[in-house]
Amino acid sequence: MFKPNYSFEKRQKELAKKKKKEEKKQRKLEKQNNPVEENENSSPPED
Repeated sequence: MFKPNYSFEKRQKELAKKKKKEEKKQRKLEKQNNPVEENENSSPPED
């Protein structure tokens, strides 16, 4: 009888979660860095 390999499925789920979390972290960092640069460059200097 065929026995499902649950540990393989669990590992795949964990890897998918880890990948998704890492992508989210990168997007968050990009979002944090980009608006700061845009705001500094786009705001006209006040005299």
